[in-house]
Amino acid sequence: MSLTARILIGFALVALLGTYLVMGPILERVERQYLEAAEEPMVDAAEILAAWVGREIELTGSLPPSLGEALRFAHARPLQAQIYDLIKTEVALGVYVAGADGVVRFDSSQPENVGRDFSNRPDVSLTLRGQYGARSTRENPADDTSSVMYVAAPIFVHGHLWGALSVYKAQRSMFAFIQGTSRRLESLAILATAAFLLIGFLFSRWINRPIEQLTRHAEAISRGERPLPPRMPGRHLKILGQSLEEMRDALEDRKYVESYVQTLTHEMKSPVAAIRGAAELLQENLPPEQRQRFLTNIQRETVRLQKWIEQLLALASLEKRKRLENPAELEFLSLMERMLTRFREQNPGSQFEFTAGAKGSIRGEEFLLEMAVANLLQNAVDFSPPDGRIVVNLAKHGEEVRLRISDEGPGIPDYAQSKIFTRFYSLPRPGTEVKSSGLGLCFVRETAHLHGGWVSLVNRTDRSGVEALLVLPGIS
Repeated sequence: MSLTARILIGFALVALLGTYLVMGPILERVERQYLEAAEEPMVDAAEILAAWVGREIELTGSLPPSLGEALRFAHARPLQAQIYDLIKTEVALGVYVAGADGVVRFDSSQPENVGRDFSNRPDVSLTLRGQYGARSTRENPADDTSSVMYVAAPIFVHGHLWGALSVYKAQRSMFAFIQGTSRRLESLAILATAAFLLIGFLFSRWINRPIEQLTRHAEAISRGERPLPPRMPGRHLKILGQSLEEMRDALEDRKYVESYVQTLTHEMKSPVAAIRGAAELLQENLPPEQRQRFLTNIQRETVRLQKWIEQLLALASLEKRKRLENPAELEFLSLMERMLTRFREQNPGSQFEFTAGAKGSIRGEEFLLEMAVANLLQNAVDFSPPDGRIVVNLAKHGEEVRLRISDEGPGIPDYAQSKIFTRFYSLPRPGTEVKSSGLGLCFVRETAHLHGGWVSLVNRTDRSGVEALLVLPGIS
């Protein structure tokens, strides 16, 4: 499982657990808050009605009949009240009156209760004892929405407790507000959870991006590439990136030295043996022409060794570099014209054909690019027939500058195609069967990589020969 997935799953678990732990108490509190808000005006209504009923009893000696008439008129009159999202169409408040003995004397909505003893009901019993009386009772014990709220107030007549007046209201009328608020809170919780998960995803990507860069960097190193070290944010990631780069350098140094020592030792055996054999023969009394031939062999092998050492030092210096030291803007067309002029003078038998589709400016080091181009041109000359045709094309493809060099040689054998860029690997030149140092194409590849480009050598499909392609990033 990826690090991004782990962080995202962690955020999801935290979000879901937090929502589960918080939303339950919040929704319960919302319902209780609405009921508390509804109870407060019911207290006012009960106190006002109880005071009025008590005054009427003092004047008339009995319950006022106008109480029932007023409530019946209120319930019967049309009502269309828009309370936010709720449309109220009827009066939902009821009233009953109980005497000091708890027996019901009047009930506006349920006249069948008249004569019943409510002295055991909390709203009546508490009020008759001089306390605040209220209760919530389900009309249907199996139905959560059938609860009715009761709030009572004492009725005093000539300073004495006469009874209790209760106002009651079905909670069903408040459920629309409660459910609307609950749905609103649930929607906000879902949005908050989604936003939290999005933040978690972005956070995980932000954390994981430097690690992905280090991973890609390590994979590129394992493929034998020489990528630039990534820029890491933060102290610890910078230390990790630097440590990875130092480990790469240490491993490359070890492999580099081991490979060079083994390969160079193997390659130097032949010229050293030739020089040693010629030197031993020169100690004898030889005819002048044989002595001259052996001296020429010694000189040729010495030049060969010197060329190897020079190329080896140049390649070693190039391979240790991770970036261009003094890059400058170069006109690649001018560089190619200079190189072709030199090669035409050095190889009068070869036919060079040059076409340029467009001028291409690049940013790089002129000396390295000249050596790379020279190696490609020299390979084309070495493997072409004496009067062979070498076709050079310079073109711009998008943002890239592409140099193609085609020869008419025998092509690359199948067994050598995967080794052509291997250090010290060389194919014999046609006619002479002489091999080069096998370092030139390595130099070209390292130069291309250092400039952010690449190089390839493939057999031509239209005829015999090889096509070299050097691709470099251009300057737009």
